Amino acid sequence: MSFFKKLKEKITTQTTEVTDKFKNGLEKTRDSFVGKMNELVYRYRKVDEDFFEELEELLISADVGVPTVMELIDTLKDEVRLRNIKDTADIQPVISEKLTELLEKEGEDTTLALQENGMTVILVVGVNGVGKTTSIGKLAHYLQQEGKSVMLAAGDTFRAGAIEQLEVWGERVGADVIKQQSGSDPAAVMYDALQAAKARQVDVLICDTAGRLQNKVNLMKELEKVKRVIEREVPGAPHEVLLVLDATTGQNAMSQAKTFGETTEVSGIVLTKLDGTAKGGIVLAIRHELDIPVKFIGLGEKMDDLQPFQAEQFVYGLFKDILEAEQAEQD
Repeated sequence: MSFFKKLKEKITTQTTEVTDKFKNGLEKTRDSFVGKMNELVYRYRKVDEDFFEELEELLISADVGVPTVMELIDTLKDEVRLRNIKDTADIQPVISEKLTELLEKEGEDTTLALQENGMTVILVVGVNGVGKTTSIGKLAHYLQQEGKSVMLAAGDTFRAGAIEQLEVWGERVGADVIKQQSGSDPAAVMYDALQAAKARQVDVLICDTAGRLQNKVNLMKELEKVKRVIEREVPGAPHEVLLVLDATTGQNAMSQAKTFGETTEVSGIVLTKLDGTAKGGIVLAIRHELDIPVKFIGLGEKMDDLQPFQAEQFVYGLFKDILEAEQAEQD
């Protein structure tokens, strides 16, 4: 059975709605990446060193990341020798297969660490402008659809309008927002929110934080203080530290991830605006080079367009056209 057929069988166990979201959300990347790959296959009928050089450039231009591309190209060369592949058309399923392997790590859990007994505390971090507050609102909606009660903590007390923006989302999804005045101590806001969430027996408390990376030292100290307050009030918390990154910023998102990862023990990535970029390969770079699971991706503007990340759906969304062409040939 071909790799594409196996991939199709895997995703048919999931809803058509989810498959459509991935297909539509990855349209720009698919049109750019797969379109160029088809051109490459058309120009090079044989798999040779020149073909691999151009494939390497293509992957780098899609923001897959140089270290990831180098490893992927070496793996592909080994597979070509092992399977005795001569025709470039035969390498496309192999590329898809190896991309899936890069995205999936054995034994890794990409689901949220929701607590069965007691409250789950999720700390959300990221620089200003990446879609952090919007992601919090959409995450609250997602959790509510899963039957959880949710409260929000307005811990970004420095950015103008951040508290009001979170309140708008709170009203939209029907979640209470615990806040103080602009300029207040974020740790004090967290303390109030934790007390309120415990008193109301909320299932999940999602905590917004400041994102002034230009003042890195102070920001990191602030985050550490917030974490200490959370740990003191709810032993074992925060249960998740989600880093929000903007997919359209490409390699800049990688440097942000490294900066936050140094001090906040990031447990998962929320990658926003993936539908707005042709460089969706950044998912592969983040996944492979940072060793942090991508837990959610933003595939559109709607409330339910923040989707749990699924490697098979991602790869299918990228290679939909090739898969459908292969199916048409078999039919």
